[in-house]
Amino acid sequence: MTVSVANRRPPLNCPVCNERLALTRLTCPACDTELSGGFATCEFCVLSNDDREVLRVFLASRGNMKELERHLGVSYPTARARFDALLGKIGIDRPAGAPAPTRVELMEQVARGEIDIDEALKRLDSN
Repeated sequence: MTVSVANRRPPLNCPVCNERLALTRLTCPACDTELSGGFATCEFCVLSNDDREVLRVFLASRGNMKELERHLGVSYPTARARFDALLGKIGIDRPAGAPAPTRVELMEQVARGEIDIDEALKRLDSN
């Protein structure tokens, strides 16, 4: 199976020590010019392709959660949980007073691969 360059995603963490990798080199594919130094990364780069699609649909529907629910083919609570998980990945916590995800919602997120078991346990402990 061949993966196109457009679909390849760089690793986020070091394979040796698991710390966040720094962006230090940019290359022009047309002329092979290279720039090196310290560059800021995009906060959306941590999102999977599926998460980016969820974000696109949410933005295109002007924040209509029912439209997101229809697009995903899931219940409203599941769509909401998925969107909340996406926000968490980019560092936006749920608003004060918003209900914490239920155990079932966390299990659904684990089953879909949106979060791992350790993250689910951490979220359960923080509730």
